[in-house]
Amino acid sequence: MLLSLWGCAPHQLSRRSPTPSPPQSSPSKTPSVYREYPEPEAPQTALPIDESGIIAESWTVYKEKFIQKDGRVIDYEASDRSTSEGQAYGMLRAVIANDPTTFALTLEWSQNNLKRSGTNGTLEDQLWVWKWGRDQSGNWGAIDRNFASDADIDAATALILAYRRWNRPEYLDLALIKLEDLWNLSTKEVRGKRYLLPGPVAAFVPSPSILYLNPSYLAPFSFRLFAQVDPNHDWLSLVDSSYQVLRESSQVSAVGLPSDWIAFDTETGQFQPLPPDSPLKSSYSFDAYRVWWRVAWDAAWFNTPEAFSYLGTATQHLQSLWRSSSKLPARIDIQGKPTVTYEATSQYAMLYSALRLIEPAMARELIEQKLIPQYQEGIWDDQSAYYTQNLAWLGLLPTTAIDRNLLNPS
Repeated sequence: MLLSLWGCAPHQLSRRSPTPSPPQSSPSKTPSVYREYPEPEAPQTALPIDESGIIAESWTVYKEKFIQKDGRVIDYEASDRSTSEGQAYGMLRAVIANDPTTFALTLEWSQNNLKRSGTNGTLEDQLWVWKWGRDQSGNWGAIDRNFASDADIDAATALILAYRRWNRPEYLDLALIKLEDLWNLSTKEVRGKRYLLPGPVAAFVPSPSILYLNPSYLAPFSFRLFAQVDPNHDWLSLVDSSYQVLRESSQVSAVGLPSDWIAFDTETGQFQPLPPDSPLKSSYSFDAYRVWWRVAWDAAWFNTPEAFSYLGTATQHLQSLWRSSSKLPARIDIQGKPTVTYEATSQYAMLYSALRLIEPAMARELIEQKLIPQYQEGIWDDQSAYYTQNLAWLGLLPTTAIDRNLLNPS
């Protein structure tokens, strides 16, 4: 079962909605999880960068190219599949962009197609299956019935914001049902402290004393929002354990970086790399990039000292690499050695969200040299790069894009 939840991010690359066919103008399926970048030119006089304009334009283009008219978000680089991750990103982006129509369509498709049902058709819970697409027989539907907790966290976050923004209490009702299931099915108490699992216990607790964790799933800003609306569960305890996991697991890396995956020994309280033969890798790569965004939003939205402290410490190695060479490898192993020579726009975007809070001058260099050059007519990299579009958009989102009344209602 562990294998079945691997693959949300790029690696090597009731009523049912009429969903199988991608849009007629299907983008190229050439994988593009990385890009070759030109050498930076000599510094010139800085010009204003219209982040808000880029956010608005790229959302419009993303809807046209990656979201079907019925609300299905398509990952062209992975056999035109859809994931709970992609649906949740669509909802989160829609509520931030004040787009209630796209939000409703994306939610409706997810509710119609991603519900977890048993063999007898009985609804198991309100979490979503993580992968939907064409099976080996050519039939479209759920092809992995496990859930991925990061997607349901992002979806619940979007539902709470949508309830507040558009006065839609039914969105809050669904969020609360999801939160009940998340708490019961995807958290585990260890020595009086509760931890977020990436998915079902059966998949991520391989032995009684070992937990497999994904640091990029930890969303302290979301847990704070959950605590505001759900008094029945101690969501703030997940904030505490999230920062413990982030701090201590990053120390497993020789250069202090977060890993895509990490093992937690509950008997010793120590974090350690996953076994070498595991398909889940303890390296800094495409999953781990999202740590910067999730922690940066906690810093920006809630002015959290732990968030600023973690970002300042954990980004030190990347800051040093940037100062020395003005580029960052897309993958770095647990010993701190690059394992590839290529770069990733998604990494630069996620890191940008953190650096603009703690090292704004370096953030400016990043966006000028690595992000703006990769952006053209609403698209980063190329028209099949689903994952890059989402991480770039979330990473570049101005900190002022969220109405503070949505975060801390009186």
